[in-house]
Amino acid sequence: MEAKATAKFVRYTPRKVNQVLALIRNKKVEKAFEILFFLPKSAAELVKKVLKSATANAGKLEDYSNLKVKEAWVGNGSILKRIRAGSKGRSMPIKKRMVHLTIIVTDVSVSAEKIKKRTVKNEVEAKKAE
Repeated sequence: MEAKATAKFVRYTPRKVNQVLALIRNKKVEKAFEILFFLPKSAAELVKKVLKSATANAGKLEDYSNLKVKEAWVGNGSILKRIRAGSKGRSMPIKKRMVHLTIIVTDVSVSAEKIKKRTVKNEVEAKKAE
C-alpha cells in the first residue's frame, strides 16, 4: 500500500530541500525520522512534517516500522520577484523561490509479498516447462 503527501507553495529553495531529500530517499521511515531530527538544516523541519503526514495517510502513525520512503521529489513552485537597489541607481532582481514537495511511502511487507508471489509463480512455470 502506498501513501502520498504533498506540500505546495512553501518558501524554501528547491536546491536546499533536495539536499535534505537525498538523505532520506529509499530509507526506512524510522531511520528517515532519525536523520531529520539531527540534521542542522532548516528544510529538515518541512521534510519531517510532510513525511509525518505521509505516514499518517498510510494509517501507520503509531507503528511505522514496515514503511519505507519509496519516492521523494521537489518541484519548482512560483517565484516572487522583488527588486533591490543596485549601484549607480540601477535595480537588481531578487528571486524568492517556492517549492512543491511530494513524498510517497510504501509498506515493505506488501512489496516483499509481491516479490515472493512472483518468484513462486516463476518456479511453477519453470516446473511446467520441464
